Amino acid sequence: MVRTKQKKKAASQDGSKKSLWEEFKNLPNILTMLRIAVIPIICALIWEQTPILSYMAAWFYGLAALTDMADGYLARRNNQITVLGKFLDPLADKLLVLSLLLVMLALKRVPLWVVVVLVMREIIIMGLRSIASSEGMVIAADTYGKIKTAFQMIALIAMCIHYPYMVNFGIFESELDFNRIGVSLLYISVFFSVYSAGEYFLGFFREMKTLRSDPEYKKEKQSRRAK
Repeated sequence: MVRTKQKKKAASQDGSKKSLWEEFKNLPNILTMLRIAVIPIICALIWEQTPILSYMAAWFYGLAALTDMADGYLARRNNQITVLGKFLDPLADKLLVLSLLLVMLALKRVPLWVVVVLVMREIIIMGLRSIASSEGMVIAADTYGKIKTAFQMIALIAMCIHYPYMVNFGIFESELDFNRIGVSLLYISVFFSVYSAGEYFLGFFREMKTLRSDPEYKKEKQSRRAK
């Protein structure tokens, strides 16, 4: 979803400017930094390739994913949305997912083409967001992007576990190959990744067409060129 960004005051909503250190110390940003700090731990646990450490890696990744939901909720509820948080939150998500995918690729747990498609998608969307921001637009995550994230999260948890386990379903037991399950779910996330990227582009071009027909936008562009 693409929407035009309204001009905002440089000051925070409480009317006071906060230093970078003050922004860093709020709880949502601390949770985001913890999510970044845990990345090497998860990668190291996976790299050892033992059932118990792989299981621990899955737990760490699950907790990191929960902090992703918690920091956004707390920032909105406590009016702690900051410039630093807007930068760190998506960065932490990308670092976490891409780091795990690269480790999985090195261990031959995931096909190369999957990693290439997902990495290219993230780079392209980041570039598109940057261009949109320079034009005064915000590209928010759409439904398909959220579905992609959900499948990706569950897939990576399963791939962290990796090894097959006997699972009791109450009325029967069955052996589940968690890496195969994870890769299958990752394929689904690839589909939604590509589809949501297409939606982002269509929304961006529609909004740009609307903006360029706006007289105010034309005046602003001319004034920028004059400077």
